[in-house]
Amino acid sequence: MNYEAIYKVSIALRERVQQAYAAAGGAGNGVYVGPLDDADAAGHKLVLFLYRVAPNPSLRNTAHTVPSPAAPPVSITYKDALALDLYYLLTLGDAAGEAADLEQLKFLGSALQTLQRDPILAGIAVDHEPVKVSLDPLGNDDMSRLWALFPTMNYRTSVAFLASPVWLDPRDPGTPAAPVIDERLDAGHLGRAGRA
Repeated sequence: MNYEAIYKVSIALRERVQQAYAAAGGAGNGVYVGPLDDADAAGHKLVLFLYRVAPNPSLRNTAHTVPSPAAPPVSITYKDALALDLYYLLTLGDAAGEAADLEQLKFLGSALQTLQRDPILAGIAVDHEPVKVSLDPLGNDDMSRLWALFPTMNYRTSVAFLASPVWLDPRDPGTPAAPVIDERLDAGHLGRAGRA
């Protein structure tokens, strides 16, 4: 994907959670993407917050090969592509009252069910490059540190997700190196016997 990769994955994940929200009987746009303490998050039943972007440790220094958009399709290899892991927090919105809190648990459960059943973001929304979404079990200390980012907010039930890999390809795949013609170490050089 290009420089829009993080944006596209975030939108695709929001759409998947929004579908789960609607399947659980939610009306309107119930999913907000952004910080939990943002004024625009008010009134949404679920909040999706991208809290960390990190390089994928197992795909570092790995070339990324994709089909070209031109016909006939050929492969394009990006040697300097960056494979990322995106960490999201899905939390209940700012509800008022016990009934509203309980209703939001239904929406959170539907989102978990949907992402467990169909964990791969694929298709045109993510440039046909599959991204797997999986639960990221955060311990109490990690969750506390995360919620400390929002000192004015009360803690709400939250679940962390990892979306990976998200490829950030360079603008230009670069020029491939010249092919190896001769694999001998002494190729092109005359030995001592040949110099006489």
